[in-house]
Amino acid sequence: MELIQLRCFLAVADKLHFGRAAQSLNMLPASLGRHIANLEDGLGKQLVARTTRHVALTDVGAEFLEEIRDIVDRVDRIQEMARRHQRTLPQVLRVGAIDSAAAGLLPPLLTHFRIECPDIEVTLLEQKTVRLLPRLLSGSLDVAFVRPPEVRHESLVFRSLFFETAVVAMPNSHRLASRPSVTVADMADEPLVVPDRSSRPHSHDLTVKLFLEAGLTARIAQIADEKQTILNLVGSGFGLAIVPRWASRFAVQGVTFVPIETQAGQAMNKLSLAAAWLRDVRDPSRDALLDCLARHLDEFAKSA
Repeated sequence: MELIQLRCFLAVADKLHFGRAAQSLNMLPASLGRHIANLEDGLGKQLVARTTRHVALTDVGAEFLEEIRDIVDRVDRIQEMARRHQRTLPQVLRVGAIDSAAAGLLPPLLTHFRIECPDIEVTLLEQKTVRLLPRLLSGSLDVAFVRPPEVRHESLVFRSLFFETAVVAMPNSHRLASRPSVTVADMADEPLVVPDRSSRPHSHDLTVKLFLEAGLTARIAQIADEKQTILNLVGSGFGLAIVPRWASRFAVQGVTFVPIETQAGQAMNKLSLAAAWLRDVRDPSRDALLDCLARHLDEFAKSA
């Protein structure tokens, strides 16, 4: 016995006409007839007597009518209670972000978003791009702020936002730390701390390409995975590191961040930031966040 079968029986009982009953349920008369037949087969009783000119309930159908109506009414009340409960639950938007975006973009973005959409609760996950994209594909994240990969999954949409500015992280005591800016040539003989390319290809390639374009070879002294670890190694004197400017917001003692002075056309556009989400999935909360981002994008880009 299925709910649709009971609804079909009630429609026939109320209209005493298969065509009008089917129309009230927005279905074809043949489909309604099959549901009635399946209900009668399941109960082992004939509920409706039908001729070419006349439709009537059998004695059994008339006896069952109020009980079936009561069942359907109870289900309708339960469904309405569930809808009311759903409307009272807070909307939750699941946002992922790479570490620099989590430090620099999300605090001002979510400040604006909370004012504009106070009823939407946001949960945050900070991870590398290679770990955020699978979570988007699985549906466990609604939107993520990532480095756009060279090969992009067809199920994901990427919206380019801006390029993050790269700076050099160095110990406070370093000979270059007091300069207003440094060139790649200034770092020619300096040991470097760089991220593993398999997990952070954009940051790794930026360091290597900057040196190559200056006719130099990057002297990689240490590989580290997490940005916080890289900065801690810099503070401990393991070497310099080229990082996004927003990394200066991490609380690391003994580290200075100095701008990089480059020539036009050098590889400073490797730190691209993009918003990514699952294609063909409607999400008003996600769209509200993206709309908020678009309205304030120039403000955020200036601080990157």
